[in-house]
Amino acid sequence: MQYDAVLYSRILTEMTLAFHILFATIGVGVPVFIALAQWMGLKHNDPHYLLLARRWTRGFTITVAVGVVTGTAIGLQLSLLWPSFMEQAGQLIALPLFMETFAFFFEAIFLGIYLYTWDRFKNPKTHLLLLIPVVIGSSLSAFFITAVNAFMNTPQGFEIVNGTIMNIEPLKAMFNPAVPTKVGHVLVSAYMTSAFILAALAAYHLLRGRQHVYYKKALRITLIPALVFSIATALVGDLSGKFLAEYQPEKLAAAEWHFDTEGEAPLLLFGKLDEEQNVSGAIKIPFALSILAGNLPSTEVIGLNEFPADERPPLYVHYLFDVMVTLGMLLIVIALIYAVLSKWKPKKMYNKWLLRAVVLSAPMSLIAIEIGWIFAEVGRQPWILRGYLKTAEAATASPHVGTMLVAFGALYVLLGVGAVIVLRNMFKNNRAEDELAARGDSHVA
Repeated sequence: MQYDAVLYSRILTEMTLAFHILFATIGVGVPVFIALAQWMGLKHNDPHYLLLARRWTRGFTITVAVGVVTGTAIGLQLSLLWPSFMEQAGQLIALPLFMETFAFFFEAIFLGIYLYTWDRFKNPKTHLLLLIPVVIGSSLSAFFITAVNAFMNTPQGFEIVNGTIMNIEPLKAMFNPAVPTKVGHVLVSAYMTSAFILAALAAYHLLRGRQHVYYKKALRITLIPALVFSIATALVGDLSGKFLAEYQPEKLAAAEWHFDTEGEAPLLLFGKLDEEQNVSGAIKIPFALSILAGNLPSTEVIGLNEFPADERPPLYVHYLFDVMVTLGMLLIVIALIYAVLSKWKPKKMYNKWLLRAVVLSAPMSLIAIEIGWIFAEVGRQPWILRGYLKTAEAATASPHVGTMLVAFGALYVLLGVGAVIVLRNMFKNNRAEDELAARGDSHVA
């Protein structure tokens, strides 16, 4: 295979983002549930919720540590792999990149204080207040780094004068049109995914016969919010569709194999595309694409044929979009079934089929996150900075990217395996039931 620096740069960047996004998602979402568990524990004087907060925090610190390494790798690779992009856009994304670092340190400082001060305050509510900066810092970190990605999709805040970027407005660049939908989607999907991961852990123990009330409370405090956040993710996804129709119509058209501009456009799920742009075997939902684009069945949706062939995204993004939407709907159904049973059929809340589905919801939500990011990035191709700079023009010509690919790949394997081993050993021989008993509470439902 002939050496291709652009291809290797893309593979390395995609690998880094794919690995980092797992830990970043947990880093944004889990603090919310730690705060919720501790608040519930203090409000009801409930040792189960307080222990949930303690144990979730221990695991959270490991994911933060790995996320720091992979996040640093992303910053390094931006300069090493995409020098032309950084040369042209570096001035415009410097502000959100700096603010993201500031937000992370803000979060890390208060997380350290929070970890050190368990049981050290006369009023335990004071300790809870330390979580507020952690939650704010993690969410702000996600906001600023997503603003960088949003800028790559809808660049603004500058002028091109004789081929040079001039008249830079950093705030205008940071608060570009893609920010509301992208940031909203990142945040609510992170909260949703973290909820399903924590719920899956509780469901796993219940399936193994550990019917302690601790796990049942863990399931309830995560699955009810999971339903709320999964619905919110779907709603923000609808707004994202409308954003694409206005600002990136070629991406929406590629996602739906929509080639000719027309109103009353149907939404296609799955199917097969031939060389003549004919679709077969797809599930067709009448008018749905027009409604997604503009709320009305008559909304005209721009077709992919309106764009030059060399500016069209790869058509396999259609399947990415379909899988992402399908997984999102399944997650809503799982959480909704639990919510309905908890309200009207509480004796069936813990049946094995539902618990198995909850366990599966963790990998499903993580896969949906991964596919969503791949869709977001591949759907922007061939641009790294839409309308201004193509990916192939921005990449390094270095002959050593292949070596970097192997080195970083080995690093991620080491980090991933190490994180799993540490987390497993952290909780395997330190069961929640035993910790509750040591604290003087071992009630079983």
